[in-house]
Amino acid sequence: MKFLNHLTLGQYVPTDSPIHHLDPRSKILSTLVLLSGVFGVEHPVAFAAWGGLLLGICALSRLHLRLVLGAARPVLWLLVFTALLHLLFTPGVPILTLGPVDVTREGVVLASRMGLRLLFLVLFAGLLTLTTSPMELADGMERLLSPLARFGFPAHEMAMMMTIALRFIPTLLDETDRILKAQLSRGANLDQGGFLRRIRAFVPVLVPLFVIVFQRAEDLATAMESRCYRGGVGRTRMNPLRWGRGETLGLTVSVGVVGALTLLDRWI
Repeated sequence: MKFLNHLTLGQYVPTDSPIHHLDPRSKILSTLVLLSGVFGVEHPVAFAAWGGLLLGICALSRLHLRLVLGAARPVLWLLVFTALLHLLFTPGVPILTLGPVDVTREGVVLASRMGLRLLFLVLFAGLLTLTTSPMELADGMERLLSPLARFGFPAHEMAMMMTIALRFIPTLLDETDRILKAQLSRGANLDQGGFLRRIRAFVPVLVPLFVIVFQRAEDLATAMESRCYRGGVGRTRMNPLRWGRGETLGLTVSVGVVGALTLLDRWI
C-alpha cells in the first residue's frame, strides 16, 4: 500500500510556474523533441547533461525532484528487467562469471545506457502530465491531430480516450488501495509466501477492482449520453488555446537544447 501512496502516474500538480502556463501544444511538442533526443544519448557526460536538463525543468516547474522521480515507480521493474537482459546476454569481454552466464564489459555499458534512456523517457513524459491538466492535455492533442481528421483519423475520440484514461488512473489507484486495506483488515495475507501464492492471494483484490472498473465505465457512458454527448462536431471550449511568444520561445529552446546536447554527445 505504501507503493500506491507514492505513485504520481497520471497526476497533475497545479503550481504557479512558467511551465504550467504554457500552451499544452507547446509542452507536448517539446516533450516529443526531448524524448527523441534521449534515444541517441551514449556518453556518460551526455547523460549527466541530460540529468542537469531534467533538474532545470523541475526547477522551472517548481516541482520537487522526489515527486518527479515517483513517475518511474510503476515501470521500475521494466527498467531493471531491460538492464538485466543487456547485462547478462551481451557478448564481449568477460569481467565476471555467474554460473553459465558471463557478464561482459560491453554488457555493463549497454545495460547502463538502456536503463538510463528508459528512465529519462519516463521522467520527461511524467513531467508533461505533472504540469498539464488532463483537459488541457486532451485539447492540445486534439488540436495537434486535427489536420489528420480530413483523412478520417478520429482526433477528438483519441483525445477523449486519453483524457478518460489519465483521469481515472489516480481514481483506480485509490480504489485499489481501499480494497487492499479492506482485505488486510479481514486477515488477508498478501505479502508473504512464494510468487504463486501471492498471485492467488491477490485474486480477492482483482475481482472487485474489475467490477468497479466496469461499473465506473458504465456510469460514465450513461452520464455522457444523458448530456447529449455526440463527439467533437460543433463543440466549443470554455478556455480556447492560444499560441503566443512564450510557446514559440519554449519550443525553440527545447529544440536548441536537444540539438546542443546531441552535438555534445557526438563530439565527446
